[in-house]
Amino acid sequence: MGEVLDEGLLKKIRPIRLLILDVDGVLTDGGIIMNDAGQETKHFDVKDGHGIKMMIRHAIDVVFLTGRRSEVVEHRARDLGVGEVHQGIRNKVEAFEEILQRRNLDRDHVAYVGDDVVDIALLKRVGFSVAVADASDDVKKVADYVTKKMGGRGAVREVCEIILKAQEKWDEVATRYDFI
Repeated sequence: MGEVLDEGLLKKIRPIRLLILDVDGVLTDGGIIMNDAGQETKHFDVKDGHGIKMMIRHAIDVVFLTGRRSEVVEHRARDLGVGEVHQGIRNKVEAFEEILQRRNLDRDHVAYVGDDVVDIALLKRVGFSVAVADASDDVKKVADYVTKKMGGRGAVREVCEIILKAQEKWDEVATRYDFI
């Protein structure tokens, strides 16, 4: 990913200390699979997961914030080391304000990735707002950045890399994995 970001976007990304992610349509492709017993499964991208782990490893915390409820999301969060998950949230802005207050963060310290109209109010409030490539057009209009990858197909990894590179932490990642 050799994209060069303009200085205005870099100014929004550099202060980020928390990445909040919607789940369905962002961490997944939006598909929900139900078996005959009513158990739900979801498809997650391993590269997105590794991006999340890299963020946490480099002192940028990650929170899942979703309107649906699913045990699968709790399992995925535990697997990745995401310690804060909010499910069944009807008012994402209210939950966001509570997260800010509890963590003593400013809006400019937070990035949010969304895909649908329920995310717009929150996208308008964070320091760095991101829509996935297959987000609704209304979401794309308000986002600071639209990913090249689709939700559940590498969009979160793309965002993680952008943040780490903008904050000049990518060399640490490269050194860890010996690719520079």
